[in-house]
Order: sequence, then C-alpha cells, then structure tokens
Amino acid sequence: MNKSELRKLMISMLRRLNEIEKLETEKQLTKRLLSSEQWAKADVIGITISQPLEWSTKPIIEAGWKQGKTIVVPRCVPKEKKLQFYKFTSYDELEVVYYNLKEPIADPTKYTPKELIDLIVVPGLVFDYSGYRVGFGAGYYDRFLADYTGTTISIISEFQLANKLPVESFDIPVDHILTDMRTFK
Repeated sequence: MNKSELRKLMISMLRRLNEIEKLETEKQLTKRLLSSEQWAKADVIGITISQPLEWSTKPIIEAGWKQGKTIVVPRCVPKEKKLQFYKFTSYDELEVVYYNLKEPIADPTKYTPKELIDLIVVPGLVFDYSGYRVGFGAGYYDRFLADYTGTTISIISEFQLANKLPVESFDIPVDHILTDMRTFK
C-alpha cells in the first residue's frame, strides 16, 4: 500500500473505535507516557492539541502543567510550510484555524525555538518498527524534525503498527514509539 492508501485505511479504523475503546487506549497511552524515562528527563515538551480522530493530548498537557513542565504547542505557518512552537499555559490561548485545527495564538513572547524543546510527542497515523510514520500528509513534522536534536516519541495503539512503510528521502523517523502495550526505540 502507498502512503495515501495507508492513511485512508487508518483513518477509517480510528473512526470505527467506540468511545469506551478509545478512552481505555487513551488512559493507557497517557499513563505509559507520563511514567516514561523520556517524559521524566524532559523540562520542555512539544505536543499537539489533538483533534477528535487522534488520541487525546489534553490529560498529557494538564499533567505536564501540574508537574511544572513547560508545554509548547505547534502553529503551522502555511506560506513557509513549517511549524513554530509556542509556550502554552491555558486553553484560552488557542484559536481555531483552517481544517478546524486549534493552534496557539502567535505571540512573539511565547515563541519557543526548537533548540529549547527537550521532547516532542510526534503525531501520526501509521508507524513501522524503525520509527517511520505516515502522518496526515502535509510534511510539517518531517521538515521541523530534519534538524531537531532533542528526543522524539509517538504514542499509538498496537493496531497502528506496520512491519514496514514506504519511506522517502525526506521522512524522519521518531526515536521512540510507545504503544498501549510496550515501548521501543
């Protein structure tokens, strides 16, 4: 299957999850991430504001705040096809942009350069055992991660794993994959 077909298949599978299955998986993923070595070592954590189709990041963000971690969330810059991360301390700091995404309101005082981000929780739909991923297809994360030197991790269900994905020269694998059952590099 090519990336487009894999993307469609996984979106279909995620949409078929019932609310109980989704909530149970989210609880496991949150618990496992918050008890991970990568989380413990990180002071500044980059994470998306999840969409309904994705695993909820809200409990992760709120746990980070309670633990005194700095949470930064991405904002897309479509003209340049890049991501910029901003310090995030309240859901009041979000605005709804294209495709109904929630992003931080751009504020120069809250902009966080990638060199200051210790850990990024990278979203995606399908992953292989080498850390390569199929995301939503815009390539924002691959461009951002090309020269990122911190740690990356993704949280997924076991059913989002594939043995091998089609890989292109610009694809950047994540360092760690955490599923509802295990963690691996």
